[in-house]
Amino acid sequence: MIWITGDKHGDFAKVDAFCKVRKTSRADILVILGDAGINYYGDARDTALKQHLAQLPITLFCVHGNHEARPETVRGYAREERFGGRVWVDPRYPNQLFPEDGLLYDLCGRRALVVGGAYSADKFARLRNHWSWFEDEQPSPTIKARAEGALAAVGWQVDAVLTHTCPESVLPPGRVDSLRARFGIVDLSTERWLESLRARLAFRRWYAGHCHLDLSAPPFVFLYHRFEPFDP
Repeated sequence: MIWITGDKHGDFAKVDAFCKVRKTSRADILVILGDAGINYYGDARDTALKQHLAQLPITLFCVHGNHEARPETVRGYAREERFGGRVWVDPRYPNQLFPEDGLLYDLCGRRALVVGGAYSADKFARLRNHWSWFEDEQPSPTIKARAEGALAAVGWQVDAVLTHTCPESVLPPGRVDSLRARFGIVDLSTERWLESLRARLAFRRWYAGHCHLDLSAPPFVFLYHRFEPFDP
C-alpha cells in the first residue's frame, strides 16, 4: 500500500500512530511531500530522529522540502535505483528514501513526477536567529531541465505529480499576501515554473505540501496532517 501525507518538520508522532493503527509493514510506502525534517539540524538531533524512524514498520519516500538539506549534501547518503528512478539512501537507515528531483518514478504502476523544493519566506528570520537555511532549497536550472526532459520523453503525460509547493495559480487564496505581510519578500519563481509545467502536462492528480493545510480541490490535493491512499 502507498500512502501520502504532508510536511512533518521532524515531528513523526502522527506517523507513529498511523503505523500502529494501519498495522503497516516495510512493504508499505509513505510519501512525505517535503519538509520531513530528517536532515535539518546537521547534528546528533538528526541522527536520533533517523534512528527512531529506522524502527518504524513503513518505508518513507521523502520529497525534498525547503526546511531541510538535500541528501546529496549530507554525509552517508548514496544513490540507488528504485521505483524506476534514483533515490538517495543511507544504508544505516534503509527505510528512509529521498527521490531525486526532476525524475519519474513507478509507484505501483503509476507514473509520478517528483519535484521538491520551494522558497523559504522565513529565510531572513532564520538567518538572523542562526537557524538552518539551505541555499539550494529551490529547484536549480539543472533540476528543471531534467524534469522537462523526463516529461518530454513520455509525451508530457503522467498519472501523478508529487511536489512540495504548487503551481502559482492554485496557491491558497491569501497565502502570498499573508507571507508578504509577515516576512516581506516572497519569491514565487518555483511556483511560476510549476505553472509552466501544468500548462503542458496531462495528469490525474497533483499532490503538494508546503502550505500547511489539508484540502482537496481535484485534480489538486494539498496535504499536511491527513494521510491519504495514493490513488491518482
